[in-house]
Amino acid sequence: MTFTETKLAGVWLVDGDVFEDERGTFSRAWMPGEFAARGLETDIAQASLATNRTRGTIRGLHYQSAPFEEAKAIRAIRGAVYDVAVDLRPDSATYLQWVGVELTAANRRLLYVPRGCAHGYQTLSDDAEVFYFVSAAYSPAHQQGIRWNDPALAIDWPLGPPTTISARDRTFPDFRAATVR
Repeated sequence: MTFTETKLAGVWLVDGDVFEDERGTFSRAWMPGEFAARGLETDIAQASLATNRTRGTIRGLHYQSAPFEEAKAIRAIRGAVYDVAVDLRPDSATYLQWVGVELTAANRRLLYVPRGCAHGYQTLSDDAEVFYFVSAAYSPAHQQGIRWNDPALAIDWPLGPPTTISARDRTFPDFRAATVR
């Protein structure tokens, strides 16, 4: 696996080694030892699958507050998404900065997002599916979010405003009004 740290401290883009022969391809999807060697979390409390019907759908920006803060490892397994991480760690050199990467079923890339970051994505294709490992179980009481188009963050979503977004995600507050614990 090849690990490339993004401009956000602790957020990594991971490319797997792909082995190809007459049968097709093989790639290791999760190697805890390689993640741990870089100081990244390897505990998996939950694996989640999100299906998205329509190109332009935005999910996020989500995070959980203490004690259920979570690290995520995200991969598109069908179609394509523009995946975004936002640094919400006040002591981080990249506090309130964001990074976006394209994850596709074809490129097989994985984005690792540490605790203390919000996460969201915009689908770049119809029928996109996203699979992710999460280090903490979902806790409804600790679920938080930031509005997808908060002007303080100025995220450059590649397809502009969402074609589809949940009522909950649409009504998240801007960062300055959010409760970040």
